[in-house]
Amino acid sequence: MNIHSGKHIDTGEPQNNQSPFYQREHETHEVLNQAGDLANYNAYTSDQALQEAISVFDGGWATARLKACGGLVGSERVQHLARAANRNEPELRTHDRFGHRIDQVEFHPAYHELMDMVFSSETHSLAWTEKRIGGHVARAALSYLWNQGENGICCPMGMTFASVGALRHDPALAAEWEPLIMRAGYDSRPIHARDKSAITVGMAMTEKQGGSDLRKTQSTARPAGSRTGSGADYLITGHKWFFSVPMSDVFLTLAQTENGVSCFLAPGWLPDGSRNNLRIQRLKEKCGNRSNASSEVEFKDLHAVMVGPEGRGIRTIIEMAHYTRLDFAVGSSGLMRQALVQALHHTSSRTSFGERIIDQPVMANVAADLAVESEAQMWLGMRLACTLDHQDTSEHERLLSRIATPMAKYWSCKQAPMFVVEALECHGGNGFIEDHLMARLYREAPLNGIWEGTGNIICLDVVRAVQREPATVDAVMEEIRLGLSDDPGLAVHANDLEKRLRRLPDNQGEARHTVEMMAHTLQASLLRRFAPAAVSDAFLASRLNGHWGRAFGTLPGGMDTRAIIERARVQA
Repeated sequence: MNIHSGKHIDTGEPQNNQSPFYQREHETHEVLNQAGDLANYNAYTSDQALQEAISVFDGGWATARLKACGGLVGSERVQHLARAANRNEPELRTHDRFGHRIDQVEFHPAYHELMDMVFSSETHSLAWTEKRIGGHVARAALSYLWNQGENGICCPMGMTFASVGALRHDPALAAEWEPLIMRAGYDSRPIHARDKSAITVGMAMTEKQGGSDLRKTQSTARPAGSRTGSGADYLITGHKWFFSVPMSDVFLTLAQTENGVSCFLAPGWLPDGSRNNLRIQRLKEKCGNRSNASSEVEFKDLHAVMVGPEGRGIRTIIEMAHYTRLDFAVGSSGLMRQALVQALHHTSSRTSFGERIIDQPVMANVAADLAVESEAQMWLGMRLACTLDHQDTSEHERLLSRIATPMAKYWSCKQAPMFVVEALECHGGNGFIEDHLMARLYREAPLNGIWEGTGNIICLDVVRAVQREPATVDAVMEEIRLGLSDDPGLAVHANDLEKRLRRLPDNQGEARHTVEMMAHTLQASLLRRFAPAAVSDAFLASRLNGHWGRAFGTLPGGMDTRAIIERARVQA
């Protein structure tokens, strides 16, 4: 066959699809015993535990919204978009074709479509726009669902949500910017934020010399005019090692002034349409989270406005970090839920040695163990979202949020990589190829443990909470003891935990062990209060009572694995 100008010329030879040889060569076998894709299901209505948590924590008024989001997240359309956005990574364009410096990042259309979906779902704003109890819980559930769809879009979404915590340190700035931040939808145009239909908010804190030690910030800010302090204009010069989402319409950053490290809000573009004075040096080639852009940048007289008291910038921006840390805990639990439902779908659809894989006792143990872990993480995240709904009116909720949010961030993010590896192994070799969703989850799983403080930093934040506000220990113990009424064994663990927490400031080398113990004990209490006995019994017997190995799939005998699996499985 000759080919010319894209047209086939008939040479009299048989076409390949007519050749007997071709048919013999390629009709080798019938594809059997493959699970196929899990698609076009509702990620909310198929998640019984999540629905129960939403009801318990006063988010039931958002049911219709959550159902709509769940249908979108479980759709074949979103799965195709997520795959395309991750396989076609962002590209840096420093100059346009005429030689003008533009410092823009180009994304695949799939990324923009997903961004429009998540921001149109109000996942970034619902907690602030709905002035009723359960707003933070409903928003956390939206984040939990979207982290099952595509994690890369959840970084800009989460930072936009959390930015309100920092901006409210200056009521005038909050009044100016919050209406723009709260808008539903997404506008990708590279223009000044006030000219857009909706905006995103980013963050640029980390510098290469300091890492998590923000006190070593070397970027400097000088007043742009005679006015100084919060709300005044400044010019920033310096370098940032990590600037997540460099195409953000506005972003928060830190710089040194005469009075110390201060917080600033900077627009990505100036009112005349030109790029603010930042230069994107490169995009980071990350292991995971590939649909999303992270960058290294330099500032040269970057136009910015101070947020909060001068010299108190770390405290100001940590308010934002508190919200993002909770979102990373919720996001990691959402990622685990997606890994779980994929593993359950695969093992329920394939047979081996004459029966379904899921029905073999050893696999049933693995699947049930993963399901117990997933549900425990979900309840923990939703309970802490609930604290945000009450923190302004309840000292108990404020104190619980202060000590348990970093704990949840640490433990959920620590468990996610091990969880995803075990779920991937349920697929065998199928899970380890890039065509499969599990490969993306595998690369994604470690990321939340790095953002907003690595494990040691987060555990030291728990130590700091105990040092500065000893009443935080009382708050978490009060919460744990709500689930002790019918379980003397859990009471013993709670008493041991309290002793460890009281001495934690003097035993910081035990911080990780104590934080892990706090997570397990609080999760056990929540499951005792809200989950079926099959789930809570398995959790206590394994995590607290010593009958658990060093890998998933080591639940003790006598657990109702079938009931646990059926509760967790998507009925597709």
